[in-house]
Amino acid sequence: MIAEILKRWSRVARCGLLIAVTGIVSAGLTTVQSYANTRYAGIVIDAKTGRTLYADRADARRYPASLTKMMTLYLTFDALQRGHISKRTLMPVSRNAASEVPTKLGLKVGQKITVEQAILGLVTRSANDAATVLAEYLGNSEQAFAAMMTSTARELGMTSTTFRNAHGLPNSRQYTTARDMARLGMALRDHFPEYYDYFTTRSFTYKGRTYRNHNRLLGKVEGVDGIKTGFIRASGFNLVTSLQSEGRSIVAVVMGGRSGRSRNAHMIELIRRHLPEASVGRDRYEIPRPGHDLLASLRGRTPSNVPVPLARPSTTYVIGDSLPPTEVAAAKPASLNAASQSVAHSREIAHLSTGSVANTWVIQVGSMPTANQARQILNQIQHKMTKLMEGKAAFVQPFPLNGNVYHRARFGGFQSKSEARNACADLINAAFDCYAVPTPREAQT
Repeated sequence: MIAEILKRWSRVARCGLLIAVTGIVSAGLTTVQSYANTRYAGIVIDAKTGRTLYADRADARRYPASLTKMMTLYLTFDALQRGHISKRTLMPVSRNAASEVPTKLGLKVGQKITVEQAILGLVTRSANDAATVLAEYLGNSEQAFAAMMTSTARELGMTSTTFRNAHGLPNSRQYTTARDMARLGMALRDHFPEYYDYFTTRSFTYKGRTYRNHNRLLGKVEGVDGIKTGFIRASGFNLVTSLQSEGRSIVAVVMGGRSGRSRNAHMIELIRRHLPEASVGRDRYEIPRPGHDLLASLRGRTPSNVPVPLARPSTTYVIGDSLPPTEVAAAKPASLNAASQSVAHSREIAHLSTGSVANTWVIQVGSMPTANQARQILNQIQHKMTKLMEGKAAFVQPFPLNGNVYHRARFGGFQSKSEARNACADLINAAFDCYAVPTPREAQT
């Protein structure tokens, strides 16, 4: 299959993205010519192992340009997952946001935009005005939000990155490295699988105008699933790309391209050369996620009228660290109301042993105020997705949040991250929420 993909990329080359399969790129970003480009930096990481497959000035300071918006989205996804906001939350447009220079959605002072519209504006149009709206809403000010962006970068192991704004417009004190951007790309993919699909959006229509995604590799290079482009004059043309194919997974970064075309061509060249070197098999590398609420100190508020979050713990979380999880009786309800009644009156079942799901992966499908509501979700999934959930242990897990106790609805017994993610993909396609969570030993491998 890999050989077939490479053949297809060869055909892409003949169509004009690449001049020849020897890897020589006409527009100025070849392996040789990159040395003459002082703004160039590149890296390819095996996402399964963390091994560097290619690096050229990967630790040199560079301007991130709109790659900055990847961190803006990281904090937005965290706020969504923790329930501080919902996709439908309306955010006001300030004079500061409306005055941002292009590219933009053309937002007007005083109007409101939903969180989801802002997300789509960032991943397709790379809208600077929408990025500022998110920053001001989540952080009270763009400056405070930028400080949290930098703090989060440090917690993710991005040791050479400093953010001064949420959009990436020129600021001499805002810088990063290709290695740090690759790390952020992997963190977005691993920590927010339920939101990562936004990066695959091909187009977005807002107020009658349709915006195409700037990432031209989507749909043209098989296996590419995101994630972000960037450009300012000081940076050149930047691109972070994630690709998964036939059990291999890489994240690659190109910075300093002389044009969007040459940048894309060079990225394809790097993929062609280094994807076959990537490992197969189970995932053995994971970037630890900050275990605390990233925006709580900025917002100074707790969730109120928004949905309860799918609260994901840090990677050091131990199953059964608060109250023992309880097994859910299998049921086949005709409706959610019937499921609630069925579970509420079902016979008691012995507590599920934590050892039965230890050292594997679990998936979380909900986080609810009551145990019965969590069981209701589990029962609905067991009924609708019987084959998928066969042999998996369903359990409810209480956890404290802002002085209250909520209840995670989970299935355990997945032997790898890939198996858990595949199950989540099937559930998401069936209109359920889902993301994969490692148990302690898996988190340390």
